[in-house]
Amino acid sequence: MEKATPRYIIDDRERGIFRVNRRAFIDPECLEEERRRIFDRCWIYVGHESEVPHPGDYRSREVAGRPVILVRGDDGAVRVLLNTCTHRGAFVCRQRTGNAKTFQCPYHAWTFNNCGQLVGVPGEESYSDAFSRDELALASPAQVSSYRGFVFACFDRNTESLPDYLAGAREYLDLVADQSEIGMKVVPGEQSYSARANWKLLVENSYDGYHGLPTHQRYFSFLGDIGIDVRSRNLSRPPHQIPLDLGNGHAVVEYQSAWGRPIAHWVPPFGEHRKAHFEETRRRFEERFGKERAWRICETSRNLGIFPNLVINDIMAITIRTFFPVSPDYMQVNAWALAPVDESAEDSALRLDNFLTFLGPGGFATPDDVEMLESCQRGFRNREVEWSDISRGMKREHPAITDELQMRAFWRRWNQLMTEPQVRRARRAA
Repeated sequence: MEKATPRYIIDDRERGIFRVNRRAFIDPECLEEERRRIFDRCWIYVGHESEVPHPGDYRSREVAGRPVILVRGDDGAVRVLLNTCTHRGAFVCRQRTGNAKTFQCPYHAWTFNNCGQLVGVPGEESYSDAFSRDELALASPAQVSSYRGFVFACFDRNTESLPDYLAGAREYLDLVADQSEIGMKVVPGEQSYSARANWKLLVENSYDGYHGLPTHQRYFSFLGDIGIDVRSRNLSRPPHQIPLDLGNGHAVVEYQSAWGRPIAHWVPPFGEHRKAHFEETRRRFEERFGKERAWRICETSRNLGIFPNLVINDIMAITIRTFFPVSPDYMQVNAWALAPVDESAEDSALRLDNFLTFLGPGGFATPDDVEMLESCQRGFRNREVEWSDISRGMKREHPAITDELQMRAFWRRWNQLMTEPQVRRARRAA
């Protein structure tokens, strides 16, 4: 007898009630279904093309539970290769980063070039005529594609193209990528840490405007000390705040920054000597894009969530963050700083200082957030409380970023994928 489909959400739009069953955060069977229905079927962020600028450059990392190599081949193409020898399975790349003409398996010395082709087999004469090097090249995910330098992989060949999958998120990736006339780059270095909490709690937290003031009091006190008083403002109705459902589970909150951005918007903490520099940068943006788009790039910040597990925080610095579940109550988190290729040393120092001091593992925000997520996870041990409420602003005509529209966008897509009959999926693929 087929198992009944679990009821994960209550989505009562007429009454304005949205709730999530806490089983989604604690059940090992739910995690196994997520791996199969979400991480095996959706486009997953792998890295940025700037991380492998030269032929032979590579980065090895785990993506959706799979060890992969992001590499630029000698032909100039950026590839994602599965880090497993096609002979007996061992890693062919055991370093995190480097430059290589070839990857050689340490077990039996099978050798692959940086395009993934099998180029060396010791004792190849021992094999029959049916042996084919082409058939034994390093494997790749079913689909690999990039958008504005952001490289994604999908392990399901029937999933829609990357541009279609990104839907409305493309506009916000464009706002990030257009911050340089010659391109963006990932700054060398990586933040890696973990949290004893379910991965979806970090999805929610990443664009949750409601928690800001109560959770990050230490940071807002610091801003007050340097002359920026955010706590006195009405954060539910500032001059510009837009939470949006971007389709396919993606969502964003865009808002006018109270603390400035080290791009083309000067505020007093940056120093009077920097004012002319910011004004000139702003003028160039207006020439390229017009005043309205230049204003969005220079003066608005955005927290963008790309389903299922990519967050781009384009605030004081641009942070790319991914996170993967290890168990229902444990996740691994990785983050990188993104910056204009042509950024000055002074601007770069300011950006990296913000990258570390706000969203870094020891910064103002991240330790607060991790503590709260882990507290939620411990609270879920009270299984008598079955549902979490995500109804804030559901009946509001124009939601604020302190509302929860963005979380509901994620959960509706998550629920669709987790409860969609697999028979229907197979039919659609055919």
